[in-house]
Amino acid sequence: MTRTRNLTVGLVTAGLLGVLDLPSFLMSSDSGDGPPLPVAIASTVLGLITLVALYFGWRGDRRALWTVAGSRILSALLGVPAFFADIPGGIKIAVAVFLVVTLFAVGLIVSELRKVHQPS
Repeated sequence: MTRTRNLTVGLVTAGLLGVLDLPSFLMSSDSGDGPPLPVAIASTVLGLITLVALYFGWRGDRRALWTVAGSRILSALLGVPAFFADIPGGIKIAVAVFLVVTLFAVGLIVSELRKVHQPS
């Protein structure tokens, strides 16, 4: 599979989001300032899955690229409850930005994966 510009941008963006997910478990607290511990751990695990799949996807493995997209979607879904919680507006804005960037990255990756491969 050749790596197009759209795929490269999508993968780099997904990789950056995956790296940002890694320290999530450190942000969890019982005082309510951060996400609940299970959500923070899940976010960290999804970030790690993204980065491992990204390594193989960068090398052309289509299944790994689907895994990158799936892990990013699941990570984004973990942020949705923030819109219904009593938390500061700045955090809600940050979550919204992450959701939009995730949709951008996944859209670029999936659009390239959906193209029919033409043997040369």
